[in-house]
Amino acid sequence: MIRSELVQKIADENPDLSGREVEKVVSAFFDAIVDQLAKGGRVELRGFGAFSTRQREARTGRNPRTGEPVDVPAKRVPYFKPGKEMRERLNV
Repeated sequence: MIRSELVQKIADENPDLSGREVEKVVSAFFDAIVDQLAKGGRVELRGFGAFSTRQREARTGRNPRTGEPVDVPAKRVPYFKPGKEMRERLNV
């Protein structure tokens, strides 16, 4: 499912809301998650899962075209851990 499909599904289930209102709600939801992760925080949605970030250390990679070594800087990457309820529903 892509973002536009999510917006359309929510709009279909809530006919009293306009498409623009639903788009604002979805954008606010995603923005809140990204803002919290950018601060180094964690977002937990009970029954769904938890979003957090993990630190990746600097390393030396290789350019796949030339085989030349390339320095890859340290960075934080997003991480999602599914909740117990989601795992159970997926493995029925």
